[in-house]
Amino acid sequence: MECVRYLNTRRSKGTKLNLESEADVQDALYLMLRPWVLDLIYENPTDKIGNRFAIKDFISKEAKTVIEAKYIRDASHGKSVAKELHDDIETYRHHPNCDYLIFFVYDPDSLIPNVASLQAEMTTKRVYDGKQLVCHLIVP
Repeated sequence: MECVRYLNTRRSKGTKLNLESEADVQDALYLMLRPWVLDLIYENPTDKIGNRFAIKDFISKEAKTVIEAKYIRDASHGKSVAKELHDDIETYRHHPNCDYLIFFVYDPDSLIPNVASLQAEMTTKRVYDGKQLVCHLIVP
């Protein structure tokens, strides 16, 4: 019922999932994860840091995990996604409920120049002021 309610109140139309935007990827992830991660919350703003705040795509406070979904829309975005991921790390490393940061990057046209290199760069344990942040990258 939770998944049906989600589809009825979100941007998706019906139950057919066309992954043509970041919002579509977020919807698909939510539908897959929500039955298993019972405290999964979507689109939750972080505290304001400096002059801006970020909107976490999904968070599980119990698992201390944030999930960020990305949709590679063009070649330029494929080349610059590493910077975007690093910017997200800088934001989430301060969040008290984020010990694990999972990036799910949907690249339907294979526009990321070197996925293996990006994987090696992003998938690592980091320590900031004594707080550990473990990052994972999934590019299906």
